[in-house]
This record gives sequence, structure tokens and C-alpha cells, in this order.
Amino acid sequence: MLGRWLRGLISRFRKPESLGQRGERLAERLYRNQGCTILARNWRYGQDELDLVVLDGVVLVFVEVKTRSVDWGGVGYRAVDQRKKTALRRAAIGWLRQISPVPHRRFDIVEVLVCQQGNVRLLQHKGVPLFRKHHT
Repeated sequence: MLGRWLRGLISRFRKPESLGQRGERLAERLYRNQGCTILARNWRYGQDELDLVVLDGVVLVFVEVKTRSVDWGGVGYRAVDQRKKTALRRAAIGWLRQISPVPHRRFDIVEVLVCQQGNVRLLQHKGVPLFRKHHT
């Protein structure tokens, strides 16, 4: 009884989920539904961050999630510019340094579009070029 009361009290003071956090949660669900294993969420390497690190069979996948509302608009895929790709590459290389060599890896972008009515559209871009030739 006390545990339920305490959980209710804590949930009232918890910050509401941001649009970005909601998009990352939905992207994670997308990968889980595809049979993938989530290895990390919001993994940081210095100032750089990987939204998701996923194992898709034998392929290590670094995922960038871009969430937009219909009001705000914009295409998430295009928001991953050269500067963002460089930061993601640094973070991915940081991850790879911690583990034994991985022969297969890819970079995905997941766009999440949230409509005012609560409808959500997910668009997944698989195998976006990120690594230089000698890293693939």
C-alpha cells in the first residue's frame, strides 16, 4: 500500500516526456519489433551521443533519432548534416574501441513525425553512409 502511494507521489513530480524522448522510445520499440537487441540508449562519448546502439542479427547499428511535430515540421533526415555526422562518427568509433572488432556495422536514421492528434509516423533510413571506406 505504501509502495503504491509513494510511486504515485513520485510520478506527479516526474518531468513530462519530451518530444525527443518520446521519439527515441518509439524508435526503440520499432527495433525491438524487428527482432533487434537494444545495447545502449543515449550513450555518451565525451560531448557526442548515440541515441541507440542496436544489434540487428550480426550487424551493429548506430541509430540517430530525429523527432518532429507537425507544427514544427522539417525533415529529420536532413537535420543530420556534416557536423552531426562527424559527431556521430566520433561516438561510434568510441563505442567500437571498447569492444572487439565488429565486421558488420551500419548507421540508421529514424524520423519520427508526431501529429497533433497523437498519430505517429516512423520512417527508417537504413545504412546511411557514415563511416569512411577504411572503417566499413
